[in-house]
Amino acid sequence: MKSINKNVRLRRELGLFSAVSLIISVMLGSGIFVSPANVLRNTGSIGMCLVIWTLCGLLSLLGALSYSELGSIVSKSGGEFSFYQYAFADMHKFWGPLVSFVYSWVAIMYVRPAEVAIIILTFAEYFIRPISLVMLIDPNNEVLLNKIVSILALGVITMINYNSVKCFIKVQNIFTICKIIACIFVIIGGFYQIYLGNIQNLKTGFEGTTSSMNNLVVAFYSGLWSYDGWTASITVFEEIKNPQRNIFLSILLAVPFVTLIYVLMNVSYLTVLTISEMMSVQAVAVEFGARALGNFSLIIPLGVAVATFGCALSIQFGITRLCFVASREGQMLEVFSYVSVKKLTPAPAVVLQGILTLICLLAGDIITLIEFASFLGWMFYGISMVALLVMRFTKSDIKRQFKVPIIIPVFVLIVSVVLFLTPIVYNPRPQYLIALVFILSAFLIYIPFVYQKRRLTVVDSFTKYTQLLMDVVPPECEESEVTEKCLNNKESEKV
Repeated sequence: MKSINKNVRLRRELGLFSAVSLIISVMLGSGIFVSPANVLRNTGSIGMCLVIWTLCGLLSLLGALSYSELGSIVSKSGGEFSFYQYAFADMHKFWGPLVSFVYSWVAIMYVRPAEVAIIILTFAEYFIRPISLVMLIDPNNEVLLNKIVSILALGVITMINYNSVKCFIKVQNIFTICKIIACIFVIIGGFYQIYLGNIQNLKTGFEGTTSSMNNLVVAFYSGLWSYDGWTASITVFEEIKNPQRNIFLSILLAVPFVTLIYVLMNVSYLTVLTISEMMSVQAVAVEFGARALGNFSLIIPLGVAVATFGCALSIQFGITRLCFVASREGQMLEVFSYVSVKKLTPAPAVVLQGILTLICLLAGDIITLIEFASFLGWMFYGISMVALLVMRFTKSDIKRQFKVPIIIPVFVLIVSVVLFLTPIVYNPRPQYLIALVFILSAFLIYIPFVYQKRRLTVVDSFTKYTQLLMDVVPPECEESEVTEKCLNNKESEKV
C-alpha cells in the first residue's frame, strides 16, 4: 500500500539516459536542419565555417562543465537563478537578489515562451509540408493551417508536462532517438556522396574567409543558438537521480555527441550544395534530402518536425522548473511553486508557460525577440562564470564533487564579454535596445513587489482559486496534511 506520508513534491524521475536525452533534445532543435547558412555567410569559407561549429561545441562543453561545478555547490533546480541566488544574495540586500530576479523575469516572461513559440511554428510548417504536397492545399490556407497545428501542438506539449513527468520522459526519449536517426540519415547520405567523389565544395577549404570581427561574432551567435540547451540537465537538478554523478556524465556524453553530429551534418550538406546555394536556400536539410536521399527525402521534413516538437517539449519542461524555483524563493507569485497533489508536477507553472507561449504564437512576428536571445543568453552565461569565480572564494569550504580548472570559467567569461559587447560596438541594432527594455521592466517589478514586498489584494483570491481548480499545494506539505488548512497556510503570499 502506498504510504501517505511522502512529501507532495517533485520526484527524482530522470536517470542518466533521460538526462542525456534531455540535453540532446533541447540542443537538437530546428537550427541544424533549417539555418546553418548564416554561419557560412558570416565566415565566408567552408573551412572557417566548420571551425566555428567545432569551437561552438567546445565553448558549450567548457561552459557546461563550469555549470556542473556550480550545480555541485548549489544542488538546486533553476540553473542560473539558483546560482545567482547563492553567489550574490548575501552580498547586498538590494543588488544581490536583483540579479537572479532579472534573469528569471526575462527568461520566464519573454525569452523562453518566445523560443518555444518559434520552434512550434517551425514544427507546424514541416509537419504540414508533406500533407500540402499530397493534398495540394492552397498556399493561402497554409498560414491558417500552420496556426491551427501550432496551437494544437502547444496544447499537447503543455498537457504532457502538466500530467506526468514519467510521460514526459517517455515521449522525450522516443523523440530524441527519432531525431538522432534523422541526423544519421543526413550524415550517411553525405558519406555516400563523398564515396561517389562529390568533394569539390569541400576542397575550397579556407578560401574567402572573412577578416571582420563582427561577422565572426555573428557566426558564433548563429552556431551557439543551435547549441543552446547544454544547461538543460542542471536546470532540473532536483528531478535527476544521483545528480552529482549523472549531471556531469550527461554533459560529458551529450555535448561532444551533438558537436560531432553538427560538424558531420555540415560536411554532408556541402557535398551536394555549393556555398552560394547553401547560403540562399531556406531549409538546407530539406534541399539536401531532395538531392541526396532520393526516396528517403521525406525523412528530413519529418525529422525536422520530430526535432522541433521534442525540443519545444523539453524547453517548456525546463522553464517551468525555473518558474517553480523562482516562485519558491519569493521572486514570482508563490502559487507557481505549488505542486499537483495527484500528478506531482508544478501544474500552475506549466499552465503559465502554456499561456505565455500561446500569446507569442498569436502575436505574429516575434523573430526580433529570438534574434537577441543568444545576446541575452551569453550575457547571463557570463554572469554565471562570475558567480562561479565568486564562490571559489566565498564558498571555498564547500566540498565539490567536480571542480574545473579556474582558467575554464575565466576563458568562458572573456568569450561571453566579447560576444556581448561586439554587436553593440560594431553593429548596434534595435534588438539590443529591446533587451535593455526587458531588463528595465524587471527592475520596475522588482522594487515594489520583491524588494519592498508589497502585496496586491487580488493575489490571495488568485491563489485560492488556482489551488481549488488545479488541486495543488505548497511542495513542503505532506500528503496526510492535504486539508483545507494546508491549502490555505500561505498567508504571506509574495509577488
